[in-house]
Amino acid sequence: MRAVVLTGPGAAAITDVPLPEPGAGEVRVRLEGCGVCASNLMPWAGPEWMRYPTPPGDLGHEGWGRIEAVGEGVTGLAEGDSVAALSFRSYAEADIAPAAMVVKLPPALAGRPFPGEALGCAFNILRRSDIQAGQTVAIIGIGFLGAVLTRLANAAGAEVIAISRRPESLALARDFGAAETITMDDHGRIIEAVKAITSAVLCDRVIECVGKQWPLDLAGEIVGFGGRLVIAGYHQDGPRQVNMQGWNWKGIDVVNAHERDPAVQLRGVREAVAAVSEGRLDLARLLTHRYPLARLGEALDATRDKPAGFVKAWIDLG
Repeated sequence: MRAVVLTGPGAAAITDVPLPEPGAGEVRVRLEGCGVCASNLMPWAGPEWMRYPTPPGDLGHEGWGRIEAVGEGVTGLAEGDSVAALSFRSYAEADIAPAAMVVKLPPALAGRPFPGEALGCAFNILRRSDIQAGQTVAIIGIGFLGAVLTRLANAAGAEVIAISRRPESLALARDFGAAETITMDDHGRIIEAVKAITSAVLCDRVIECVGKQWPLDLAGEIVGFGGRLVIAGYHQDGPRQVNMQGWNWKGIDVVNAHERDPAVQLRGVREAVAAVSEGRLDLARLLTHRYPLARLGEALDATRDKPAGFVKAWIDLG
């Protein structure tokens, strides 16, 4: 099969490798696609801790496709089943996954792009946010994750304030249910805008979806007394400093919403499957840029540079 190997910072190549065989309790998924995650950008940039070349298919973790081989002892799954897989080398034509870490897709989703891991993250973040009807929820950073959370928070009955840099991202947030939008340009101006919207009470919930220092600082400023600051951005470029005095004074809850329990991860994917198949969440506006496997480097560059109309890239392996 073909798989992508990162050969150095900003460099990728296609390689031919033997088709992996599933072991006991595993399945092989013939991949139809894989979402491109922003967490890949740091390895793509070439930090000191990164080692090249990467294993074939490495870093791809949002794959979906059909089971084509079943290992010993696997029950409840069969060749031909459409699944979303929680596996980690899906920048390839096939990947091995534990049978316990795949979720069947209903006929309504078969053959359609479905980055289950990314969607499952959004549903798990929603749960950790504990959003209630009538609350004011600020979402900082309207990319794929922020847009999905805007839709979910709106559906939960919250008034959503979307904060992002690009006008087209704010337009997407409005379409997904945001009641207010604020351009992410000036720290003080954003705080004053949130105060004006909330009559100086600030926000019951703030979900930070960027993974950088400034958005984290901003989140602490606009969460209200007794509120909850939810860290959904993936902070991977070094330590962070926080205004602990402000956090203490406000008595806020601070939640790192990245789940590592496999059972919880699977629950999020199952919830996402239900929402998309029932029409409660439309992916058409979100999966904007499609690339073949050989152009993974371009997909990563687009994820970093965000060309016009960009929300999320995905690799088409069909």
